Amino acid sequence: MSAAKKPQLSDCEIEAFGRDGYIVMDRPVFDDEKFARLQEMADTKFAAQDGHPQLIDCPHWKDPVMFDWIFADELLDLVEPLTGPDIAVFASHFLRKTADQGHRVPWHEDSAYWDGRLTPMEVVCVNLALSPSTEENGCMRVIPGTHRHGYSDYQDVPDAGEVVFHLEIDPDQVDETGAVDLVLEPNQLSIHDVRLIHGSRASTSSECRMLFAVRYIPARVTYNRQQDESFPTFLARGSDAGGGHDDGPMKAWLGDFD
Repeated sequence: MSAAKKPQLSDCEIEAFGRDGYIVMDRPVFDDEKFARLQEMADTKFAAQDGHPQLIDCPHWKDPVMFDWIFADELLDLVEPLTGPDIAVFASHFLRKTADQGHRVPWHEDSAYWDGRLTPMEVVCVNLALSPSTEENGCMRVIPGTHRHGYSDYQDVPDAGEVVFHLEIDPDQVDETGAVDLVLEPNQLSIHDVRLIHGSRASTSSECRMLFAVRYIPARVTYNRQQDESFPTFLARGSDAGGGHDDGPMKAWLGDFD
């Protein structure tokens, strides 16, 4: 893929994001070489972990090479119409659902977990498929339009031993009849609003599902750190009028977080 053919959001996709709280981009994001390097990075990092983890949280904190992707124009150009020109990275994750540990992810809103940490609560969540993401291997499911609320009531999960989270939205507040499965091929992505209700079924496939997720915020959003907490956020594009975000990869190289 040449630089002139970087993926862009259409006007219809931007409108759909505002209306439904999510979009699926069913075309390649990175060129073949850059995407293959990201797949290899994910495999290497999971192989270095004990057991069979489903999550590697914020790998860019320890490995500045990750900025090749989280600061990539291919992603920033996609989220800029949704965040505005001043963009910071709040978090990133490698996510994996294996055949033996592909448990259900209950209905939830990311905004509920981050409530009180971000002001205002504005996050654009990008999920890039590193492997096929299908109904059989437990692809992400969303309930369109639910981002207009974002703070449902939660209760304990009855089958807590077979799920990823132990809390879920009160079933009386979830209408699953309109749920949509976000099926992706490798190097395609979905984007969702932080307040959108989403989850996934347990995997019934022998095929692993792997994603690379990046959480982008408008640079004007403030991360409210708790006492003695180290949680760096990084300015990816534009200006940081409030001065609340770190400058980028050099901080990660030095481990010099506030």
